[in-house]
Amino acid sequence: MNYRKEFIVKSAGAVKLDNYDPDFTDKQETKKSALRKIGNLKTQINELQFNLYAEQKRSLLICLQGLDAAGKDGVIRHVIGLLNPQGCRVVSFKQPSAEELAHDFLWRIELQTPKRGEMVVFNRSQYEDVLIVRVHNLVPKKVWSNRYKQINAFERLLADNGTHILKFFLHISKEEQLTRFEQRLDDPGRRWKISEADYSERGFWDDYKKAYEDVLSNCSTVDAPWFVIPSNHKWFRDLVITKIIIETLQKLHIEIPKPTVNIEDIRKKYHEAAEEKDKKE
Repeated sequence: MNYRKEFIVKSAGAVKLDNYDPDFTDKQETKKSALRKIGNLKTQINELQFNLYAEQKRSLLICLQGLDAAGKDGVIRHVIGLLNPQGCRVVSFKQPSAEELAHDFLWRIELQTPKRGEMVVFNRSQYEDVLIVRVHNLVPKKVWSNRYKQINAFERLLADNGTHILKFFLHISKEEQLTRFEQRLDDPGRRWKISEADYSERGFWDDYKKAYEDVLSNCSTVDAPWFVIPSNHKWFRDLVITKIIIETLQKLHIEIPKPTVNIEDIRKKYHEAAEEKDKKE
């Protein structure tokens, strides 16, 4: 299965999340086979990332969005963790600071976009400003509704300057979210992730669902596509995202830069130095 084609949101038409099954797994996949494939893909994704870093011409921006407990941290740990941290950076966007609020909503986002050769992962992103601010009426509708086109223009600018963008919506069911909350309560090592707000926000489930549907409908473009990732099964979520990243990097046909020195001269000097060392010994 070509996961990029399977889960991409087409740039035309309204998106209804009821049409996407968060429980979906490829009928040929099992947890065991998926974990084995992810392990086998580690060398491939590492090589592609190294080539991107070496080429120093383009960059990759990955945006992770999803409701609480959808698995953003899990993707960072199990998928992004496969990458070399020298060429990869993770940025988490929390509640804006006073300084950030004194600027336009994209100011803090632009500061964290990847430089050439770099991969950057946004844990939450520019889309918080058409999600939480909408659901909780933090700004008027006339303000947040205008941000779709502003975000599209911003992403198009990034793409025109060599940044390739992948946006993943981690799609879980309301029942699965509650199960994960309960698992956190039962696990002393993860209780710190639970807050009363997690449960109170469940009361806005339908509002968030509608907000995400509008995001996916308005902001999945050729330059910056959205992917709806079935995420009730963590192992399938991780496999799909890993393969989409690989498929995307492969399509770039990245070329390793040619040496800037004469290799034969360097090799000759190495041999001369080695011979000199042998004589002294």
